[in-house]
Amino acid sequence: MSAHDDDRQRPGSVTAQVVADWLTTVAADGLRRGPEAVLAGLRSVSDLAAPRVVDAGVAVVLRAQVDRLWSLGWLPVDLVEVARRQGSALAAAVVVDAMADAAQQYPAASVHPRWLEQLRSVGAGSPWWNPGAPYPGQWTARHGADRETLLAAALELVGVALRLPALQVIVPPPGRVSGAADRADGASRPRQGPSTEPLSGPSSEKMLSRVRALLAKAESTQFPDEAEALSAKAQELMSRYSIEQALAEPVVPGRRTTVASARRIWLEAPYLGPKTLLVAEVGSANHCRTVSSEKLGFVTVLGAEVDLDVVEVLSTSLLVQAARAMLASGTQYTRLGTSRTRSFRHAFLLSYATRIGERLREAAAQTAAATGTDLVPVLAGRAHAVDTLFTSLFATATVRRSFSAGNAAGWGAGRSAADRAVLATERRAVRRSSRP
Repeated sequence: MSAHDDDRQRPGSVTAQVVADWLTTVAADGLRRGPEAVLAGLRSVSDLAAPRVVDAGVAVVLRAQVDRLWSLGWLPVDLVEVARRQGSALAAAVVVDAMADAAQQYPAASVHPRWLEQLRSVGAGSPWWNPGAPYPGQWTARHGADRETLLAAALELVGVALRLPALQVIVPPPGRVSGAADRADGASRPRQGPSTEPLSGPSSEKMLSRVRALLAKAESTQFPDEAEALSAKAQELMSRYSIEQALAEPVVPGRRTTVASARRIWLEAPYLGPKTLLVAEVGSANHCRTVSSEKLGFVTVLGAEVDLDVVEVLSTSLLVQAARAMLASGTQYTRLGTSRTRSFRHAFLLSYATRIGERLREAAAQTAAATGTDLVPVLAGRAHAVDTLFTSLFATATVRRSFSAGNAAGWGAGRSAADRAVLATERRAVRRSSRP
């Protein structure tokens, strides 16, 4: 069936699958011919079948696209983020419902804990609708939009889905987890080598909650001394926890015991290039490797789970600090009145990221000297695990590209701001003998 067929099947003979195929064709046609083709196809949908059948067809096509993208490495958070960036707010709401529907077909035992956690975090943990009718038919009351607008959002989402590339599978998709060994996190099972599974637990969540609360206060206060004190406390908590976790890892000669994981950090436009550089600098200083997917808007970070926590929390805080300092610089103009704000801010963020990397490496060197040799075998094991995972996921990845800044004033301002930024990575010496 084509979106341009003039011969219509009678409504009574059309199934939900026929409607789903039609909607896929309309969305694909829209990618080639533009919004007009989508609008024409949308008007024809109501001629295909009764509203309930159309609703069922929408549910079928959305579930099919979600399942396909899940198998291609897209996590629940990834789909919400890309729908928000490449589609409308309503399309992002539609994908949440589609994921809640798709997740119903999988037994809980076959879904990875990280997947369940992400579904809950985006609001797709459980269906909200009456199961007695197709959920798209219940959208109007839920999302406050008319039926035609919601169908258009569904088609928009299908169009976004059709043009998305495959990603690296960093967490097994639903239906691919076969047993307790696959579902267990890295802290509760023997560590055999590189993995994409998380290392978590009550102590980790408690520490991260305290750190996030401290950094949130530091980012919101208008008093530099208070911000520094709060950030210093967060720094102490993260650093001490990271070292204690590293020293707690068993070192068995001839056996790799460290688990490496992967995580995606989504960034907001504009200036994605400098922002990916900042995450890369933070990752490098914390024994992680990074791969930028700038066109999509995220960075993949690979490392030990405790190091990934540090990278995520610290990168987020530094991005907030950088944005605040950058905006405080105001707009920039040449002597002739031409705006140079964009080049200034681009150079500012590049310089900021570069200087932050220098400061973090200096702090890491001081930590290594203060800690002694206890961490050497553990860090070597982590590096090997990260390199192995990197090779398995990104065998064809391009080496990190270079950046250039064309605004000297922005570069200087960014470097000064980085010197003032509060880092949360000072590593206090915690030796094995200090543990009970």
